[in-house]
Amino acid sequence: MPPLSEIQERIAYQFSNIALLERALTHKSYANEYRVSYHNERMEFLGDAVLNLAVSEYLMTACPDSTEGDMSKLRAAVVSESALSAVARKIGLGDYILLGRGEEQTGGRDKDSLLANCLEALIASIYLDTGKEAAAAFVVRFFEDMIKRTCASRGALDNKTELQELCQERIKRLPEYKIVSETGPDHQKQFEVEVWIKGILCGRGIGRSKKEAEQRAAKEALKKLIESKGERKLDRH
Repeated sequence: MPPLSEIQERIAYQFSNIALLERALTHKSYANEYRVSYHNERMEFLGDAVLNLAVSEYLMTACPDSTEGDMSKLRAAVVSESALSAVARKIGLGDYILLGRGEEQTGGRDKDSLLANCLEALIASIYLDTGKEAAAAFVVRFFEDMIKRTCASRGALDNKTELQELCQERIKRLPEYKIVSETGPDHQKQFEVEVWIKGILCGRGIGRSKKEAEQRAAKEALKKLIESKGERKLDRH
């Protein structure tokens, strides 16, 4: 693993207590295999809360005309697994994670869920090391562009949520997602998902995770449920 000084340079933050950074980078598989007394799962829990608070505070200023519901959707998009893993890859976080041999062999360093969780733990480590202001500054530094893009795109933030709300409003029934196929090795899985509404196939999506595939299927379904005039309606066949 590269020296911890490198990751501190990448995130432009120097730890007073380096042990917090070491814990944030320690996956449970490593702790179990090498009998280490700590890992980053509890820090993920704290980091999730700190991240949500920091993004919420930023949205209050960045999107002054948004309703509570709008900001909830915006935040959900910004703190999604795919968004977190994208930021983690930008930082190069996967290079620094301590993994057990099994997790290493199955491509753990590039798994969306593992990267997202480790990023949350990293945010928690900064919070514990210095406090809320430093953690919020980290979030703004690496998430600001994404937040701005998300605010600009507004309506298409979380396709699954939007589709669910539409179905509840129109037919009082939730869409159903079905995994059609799962291909590729463990570290490069590709999922194909279908979304069905009232027994009708409304969309398909392919992604590196089930969530990503479901979002893409929901996006296709939403397009089909929008008439040329822009008015949404469900297929009533």
